Amino acid sequence: MSKLKERREELRLTQKEIAEKIGIAESAYQRYEYNKMEPGVSMALKIAKALNTTVEELYSSSI
Repeated sequence: MSKLKERREELRLTQKEIAEKIGIAESAYQRYEYNKMEPGVSMALKIAKALNTTVEELYSSSI
């Protein structure tokens, strides 16, 4: 499970709600969540803010 999906589900938000918060289409957000596309820096910051977390937390690999 992606960290985006895990965090979104912790907050009990839908993909549509997150997409609306960051101003993109739900399908675009889904591509980020399903690792089909990587967000740029500014989009990663918006996603992290919408999920009440940090970019580092969302995109760091666990060792």
